[in-house]
Amino acid sequence: MSMQPRKQRKLLYTAPLHKRRKWVAAHLAEDLILRYKRRSLPVIKGDTVKVMRGEFKGHVGKVRSVDVKKGRIEIEGVVITKVDGKKVPRPVHASNVVITKLNLTDPWRRRKLQEGLPEEVREEIEKEAEEQIREMEEEMAEEEEAAEEEEAEEAERAEEEVKEEIAEEEKAEEIEEVAAKEISEEEGKEEKTEEVKEEITEKPKKTAETGKEKVIEEEGKVKEAEEGKDLKEEEDGE
Repeated sequence: MSMQPRKQRKLLYTAPLHKRRKWVAAHLAEDLILRYKRRSLPVIKGDTVKVMRGEFKGHVGKVRSVDVKKGRIEIEGVVITKVDGKKVPRPVHASNVVITKLNLTDPWRRRKLQEGLPEEVREEIEKEAEEQIREMEEEMAEEEEAAEEEEAEEAERAEEEVKEEIAEEEKAEEIEEVAAKEISEEEGKEEKTEEVKEEITEKPKKTAETGKEKVIEEEGKVKEAEEGKDLKEEEDGE
């Protein structure tokens, strides 16, 4: 293997993923070194680590995810605030942390750890793995319950929104009906006012016509009376 920096960088940037995965490793705490007879191990999701350098020095948390390509890990609680106020995780290089507690739920990892260890330590590893698996199952159950509760709340919110929409539609329909009634009443009032106006204008015409008819009838009666008188006089003269 060459010691030239340019070839070292090229090897780092062009390495396949199965090699990069081994490079995302961190030192173990002193008690773990004495227990497992190892100095370092690749970091996996679920390991508890302590930040040894940088802005978050001294922070202890679980690993949330591992980025094999960049060689960095995301730790719970290691977050930064952006300009818009949004909080995002701050990736940390694996060489800047120390593993304080191992995630033993992976059987392949347990098998690799147990190589060359006495039976007592192997039994302890299996017991710890069972406890971690039980805790993980409990966490999964809690997460499922929380997800179900959230779904139920969302369903209730959706139902409330639908009810509110229906109520708003009913209110809008009622308002339209009231407006239509008011319009119809106004139209009826306008028709009545027009009828009243027509009656008012027609009344003098009718009265004038009735007066003319009365005058004509009286004149006819007068003429009939005069004609009757003339006939009587003619009869008396004969």
